[in-house]
Amino acid sequence: MKNDRTDKSHLPSRHVTQGPARAPHRSYYYAMGMTEEEIHQPLVGVATCWNEAAPCNIALNRQAQSVKMGVKHANGTPREFTTITVTDGIAMGHEGMRSSLASREAIADTVELTMRGHCYDAIVGLAGCDKSLPGMMMAMVRLNTPSVFIYGGSILPGRVPAGSDVPDAYKDRDLTVQDMFEAVGHQQNGTMSEAELEVLERIACPSAGACGGQFTANTMACVSEAIGLALPNSSGAPAPYESRDQYGKASGEAVMNLLEKNIRARDIVTRKSLENAARIVACTGGSTNAGLHLPAIAHEAGIDFDLFDVCDIFRDTPYFVDLKPGGQYVAKDLYEAGGVPVVMRELRKAGLIHEDCITATGESIGHELDLVAREADGRVIYPVDTPLTPTGGVVGLKGNLAPEGAIVKVAGMKAEEQTFTGPARVFECEEDAFEAVKKRAYEEGEVIVIRNEGPSGGPGMREMLATTAALSGQGMGKKVALITDGRFSGATRGFCVGHVGPEAAHGGPIGLVKNGDMITIDATTGALTVDLSDAELEQRRADWKGPRETIYASGALWKYAKLVGGAQKGAVTHPGAAEERHVYMDL
Repeated sequence: MKNDRTDKSHLPSRHVTQGPARAPHRSYYYAMGMTEEEIHQPLVGVATCWNEAAPCNIALNRQAQSVKMGVKHANGTPREFTTITVTDGIAMGHEGMRSSLASREAIADTVELTMRGHCYDAIVGLAGCDKSLPGMMMAMVRLNTPSVFIYGGSILPGRVPAGSDVPDAYKDRDLTVQDMFEAVGHQQNGTMSEAELEVLERIACPSAGACGGQFTANTMACVSEAIGLALPNSSGAPAPYESRDQYGKASGEAVMNLLEKNIRARDIVTRKSLENAARIVACTGGSTNAGLHLPAIAHEAGIDFDLFDVCDIFRDTPYFVDLKPGGQYVAKDLYEAGGVPVVMRELRKAGLIHEDCITATGESIGHELDLVAREADGRVIYPVDTPLTPTGGVVGLKGNLAPEGAIVKVAGMKAEEQTFTGPARVFECEEDAFEAVKKRAYEEGEVIVIRNEGPSGGPGMREMLATTAALSGQGMGKKVALITDGRFSGATRGFCVGHVGPEAAHGGPIGLVKNGDMITIDATTGALTVDLSDAELEQRRADWKGPRETIYASGALWKYAKLVGGAQKGAVTHPGAAEERHVYMDL
């Protein structure tokens, strides 16, 4: 048997398993029941974001077992470990949301440290909630190990049972957590009773899995396939489907194939594959948060791919997949229509996919798409030549109010709804804005400005779903616009501009706006401007008193605020691969 051992002379695990000096290390492995054969096989990290915080993550520990079976079947030794998650649905609308984006960096950091500390040779990463998906992919690219990503799957849609006492608008259709946030607005303006709200909250989210619309989790799940880190169609099956076990086992086997061929994460994540990923976001009307996460993933590979690069691709990609929140359908419907492979096949017909990119199968995107037989169903997935709109569902903006850019989701909006001019109503934080919305202390036609919520100034770049959903619930979603240096949930709808940069804390123009200033948002031309002269803006900047003080003067959020960069480049916290002096796999 000893003559059949894996040659580990070029693998990280040689540092903990090979030679007489590593006898103490091997004694630890024997203490855990490992055999001599298992110790001398490649060690594969199986990383999950499992916790009991929310339904997105609750099924990941079970799914990890099928991944481990696949690794073992392919003669590897899986070593399971977990990292944190902060789930946006629970963190939304209060101070907890400050932890959300910072958790992406913590996930990437802790996965990196675990892999480094234990010298694992490859990784399969499972994630279920918004920031855990990009965080896990960032760690893979940072480490540059053979890597396979697998999504935990979406939640099943809710349905109101016959005879339930809820408003008719919620009956006979699929429900998601977005409906719950908007129902709060209905309850606040008197069109829904608290008793009806309580009925609805018990049925909107009926299973394990991540939010069902094309919100951030499902957007990044689609990205994982399009970028090549996940097996084709692996992101589609809902979390409760035990068929997900097949994808788990296949992912475990796939990472061993990549290890044998020495295909690493940065062989997969290239400039071309990032462009493929941006295409999938645009054509599905995905979350604006992809404009933050794709540059962050690129940063880990040393690739210059910022918000404007993402938005350039959004601009010339047709929007043809009809998913919530801008459309009608949920992730389960997309899966039943053929999933991401069918969407990518439509993109290929329009010449919008780089087919030579490598995937987690070890084969090219083009090869994998040749195996796809299904066609667009014309209901969930429209043919690319008859799209819902000719340009992407997400648009980049720039102008004297956002010199470093901003982003807006227009999926489901009519052309005439994509321009807006109105006087500013300025709020210094999300809580102030939410209170004003709750009290209807705003006017139709205004542009609500929420500032001091950027990555550094927040700190944490909170999402604003509670505020935007309340506006929609009050029937005002199309009658006002909203801009912020914070973020919006993937479930946000309405004319809502996020990621405005530079942020207020860095002296950006959004920090200089006053009540009544006329703001114009034009998603058709990509402009975000305030009707002020350069001289007036300079005078206001000279009078600016500096960033607002926060209560976060110690701890993780203080560290994050000190380190984090601007949203344009992904709100990252370290120099990235462009400055690295070694690659983990080669140490």
